[in-house]
Amino acid sequence: MVSREQLIEQIKQKKSFLCVGLDTDIDKIPEFLKEYPDPILEFNKRIIDATKDLCVSYKPNAAFYEARGIKGLQSLIDTWKYLPADTLNIIDAKRGDIGNTSDKYAKAFFDENASGMSFDAITITPYMGNDSVTPYLAYEGKWIIILALTSSVGSKDFQYLQTGDGYLYETVIQKANTWAGADRIMYVVGATKSTEFTNIRKYAPDNFLLVPGVGAQGGSLEEVCKYGITKDCGLIVNASRSIIYASNGKDFAEAARAEAKSMQQQMQAELEKAGVI
Repeated sequence: MVSREQLIEQIKQKKSFLCVGLDTDIDKIPEFLKEYPDPILEFNKRIIDATKDLCVSYKPNAAFYEARGIKGLQSLIDTWKYLPADTLNIIDAKRGDIGNTSDKYAKAFFDENASGMSFDAITITPYMGNDSVTPYLAYEGKWIIILALTSSVGSKDFQYLQTGDGYLYETVIQKANTWAGADRIMYVVGATKSTEFTNIRKYAPDNFLLVPGVGAQGGSLEEVCKYGITKDCGLIVNASRSIIYASNGKDFAEAARAEAKSMQQQMQAELEKAGVI
């Protein structure tokens, strides 16, 4: 398990707060990999080998594995086993259900004896409230990453609803902060909402924020850092397609490394600017 202190140390050592999203689609990986017994695993292993010194986190998206049934689940288990122990390993599952169901989801992703996997963190949809979240917190040292303000077009449908105490996403953050501290809870905040980071930091000054949307979705790393970075960095910026699909040829791992290296260099500059390193 990766603690808050270990995560901060990794950020400082690697001069990076990059998360590589392993949203691995069998239809998008290079054709030559399909000769291997498990093409998804082979692709992931090569991406990991090419980027592990440049990032502090990996984030497989469960949907890309679950869509392939038993084969996909085995690919996910074997990918988890291959992930570096010093990186924060997140399962992007966006689960959210009543307590007894959440207990089983937590077991699926946190209990290696039960499922063969034990990720450090999981993304959670909080809209069924406390009892849908606490089963994950029962696993000591594990992180929950709560959806707060997403970069999706539909975010305005619910997340910006007025509650009487502000926007719904603000209420979510304030309530979730009563469930656990900044050593257990992170929030998902889309990069395309960068100007909202100042407001979010009023409610989550110390929490790490998982930030998708930089890269293929058009979010600006500079803007995210301008409004969201803290003395401990406080950010994990995810990039998926822009890194893992930088090439669809035999050089895909080298191309992924080049893209990750470019992002790491930008992150180093932002960390230096903010006085984190």
